[in-house]
Amino acid sequence: MQLRNSRGRYGAVSASLHWLVALAVFGLFGLGYYMVGLSYYDQWYRLAPHIHRSIGILLLMAVVLRLLWRVIEQAPSPLSTHSRFEVLSAHAAHWLLYLLMLTAMVSGYLISTADGSAIQVFNWFEVPSVTGRIQGMEDVAGDVHYWVTWALVVLAALHGLAAIKHHLIDRDDTLRRMLPVRLKHR
Repeated sequence: MQLRNSRGRYGAVSASLHWLVALAVFGLFGLGYYMVGLSYYDQWYRLAPHIHRSIGILLLMAVVLRLLWRVIEQAPSPLSTHSRFEVLSAHAAHWLLYLLMLTAMVSGYLISTADGSAIQVFNWFEVPSVTGRIQGMEDVAGDVHYWVTWALVVLAALHGLAAIKHHLIDRDDTLRRMLPVRLKHR
């Protein structure tokens, strides 16, 4: 597979970033869902949030890299079989996914740094608080984070279902173009 996008297919960089971000988003959602049910005495009570925050910061870096790559590297042309509605709705959904991801990560950062403390990323490096201590920020950011992550996961699931619909029902190359390996037509 080539590194860069072509007119008809995403390259290895775009495909790898796509699937890495998708895996991280669903993994973080699952871990976050699990974390809210932990009790103070559970062994994961302190470890799970550390993992969640660390992966969240790394995901932010990957999403920024992905956005930069998207600016530098032109996406493949839409398939000729796609209607104008499909092209416009896919475009809108992609940008909404980016907006939701960035909002989720910023709100997660604000939750974690509301008391003025930094975020340790797997003890590799530290991301400082830029806000200091702000009364009530953790609660507001927590509400935003909760609803935005649910919206993100629902939209991402719909995005995935649309790709599967194109693959199984329409039998077009929509999904194949984003896979890191080439699948043969049936």
